[in-house]
Formats: sequence, C-alpha cells, structure tokens
Amino acid sequence: YLYFVQDGGKAIRYGVTVGEEALAFSGIARVGNMAEWPKWTPTADIHKRIEGLPSSVPGGIDNPLGARALYLYQGGRDILFRIHGTNEPWSIGEQMSSGCVRMLNEDVMDLFDRVRVGTPVVAIR
Repeated sequence: YLYFVQDGGKAIRYGVTVGEEALAFSGIARVGNMAEWPKWTPTADIHKRIEGLPSSVPGGIDNPLGARALYLYQGGRDILFRIHGTNEPWSIGEQMSSGCVRMLNEDVMDLFDRVRVGTPVVAIR
C-alpha cells in the first residue's frame, strides 16, 4: 500500500504494485518532478531485462507510466524511481514492476493533485 499522510495524522491508503525485492526502492526521497501523461524512456537496465522495447513511448493511454508520474529524487538528483499510473490495472497488488510504484490511474491522479514538488516519500520494504 501507499499511504498519503495528511495534516493531523490521517492517511489515505492506495493499492499499489511494487517491484520485486531486488528491484524495489526503499529509503527516503522527495518528489522532484511531476508530469501529466508522461513520456516513458526505459533505462538501459530495463532494456537488458526486456528485449524489444522502444527507446521511448510518448505519453498517452498506451504508455506504461499511465496518467501521472511523480519522479523521486535524493540529494537533488533523479534516482529513476517513479510513483506512476498503469495501463495494467490487474497488476495492482502484485510484485511485478521494474522497481517503480504503480497505481490505478484514478488513484495516481488523486495523489498527484494532493502532493507538491518537495513532498517527502518514505519507502519501507
């Protein structure tokens, strides 16, 4: 689950898909950038694991990053982990992403409207 903790200590809980343990991020980061209908550019590591991927996929309904993306940073640098939507809603609750946190598009759109650049993110395995 992803919990968005609000002022006063109440939280909104969202279902997510996470990466396999070897691929998952844990630690403290901050939202460093945010995008609506983001473009996806698979990393070199993803290209090694999954053959035949394009060099990039434009934003839109068929994009694996879904409707919104929150880009995680540490020390002012993009760490290549994202909180993003998915065009595979059946994957929520599974450990099958390439390290990012996937959410239903409607949930990531809600979260996107609640957070700002600089929002801290604590990921615990």
